[in-house]
Amino acid sequence: MADQAMGLRERKKLQTARRIWETAVELFLERGFDAVSVQEIAEAAEVSKMTVFNYFGSKEDLVFLPMEEHFGDAARAVRERRTGESAVAAVRRQFVEMTEARDPAVGLHPEPLSRQLRQLVLDTPALMERAILSAQKGTRDLAALLAEETGDAMLATVAAAMLSAARNALIEEHHARIAAGESADQVAADAAERARQAFGLVEKGLSGYAVKA
Repeated sequence: MADQAMGLRERKKLQTARRIWETAVELFLERGFDAVSVQEIAEAAEVSKMTVFNYFGSKEDLVFLPMEEHFGDAARAVRERRTGESAVAAVRRQFVEMTEARDPAVGLHPEPLSRQLRQLVLDTPALMERAILSAQKGTRDLAALLAEETGDAMLATVAAAMLSAARNALIEEHHARIAAGESADQVAADAAERARQAFGLVEKGLSGYAVKA
């Protein structure tokens, strides 16, 4: 009975958090991030302002908390890679799997919400700053993991920066192509090949790339 009660409480907490998040996103997209107060979100979600802060530590968290974990995707891929698998192969494999799943984190979810949230971030300086800092932390975490394994912090920093850059370039291309009118399925059709090309540059260490004639 106690376990059932705990399960019910947890479900109610998740439902409340979801309601607050959906309410906040709807208001942000309608009026802009800076034009909406936490008090207005609380009233629209029919909770107290304190409840909003209990679930989301800051106003920026109302946008970022559900997506924050994805800034560590590359580090997670490397940490959990298979025996004998290189870091670049692991990040590439994870990225391809995410494209196959149409993961919003790589810009391929067919519903527009993830792209609307991305545009909200691009249009809001405070959110852009948070996104940049979170992305930089993800790259630093990847570099620290590689440095711990290899013992060379400098080369680990270079490798982490290149892996992060390849992922970001692919995601940006997904968004740009969909914005230009392609469907998520059309973009996903050659996503694996584009990932192979992008990570291939990293794998080769840019050898022979952009040699001036």
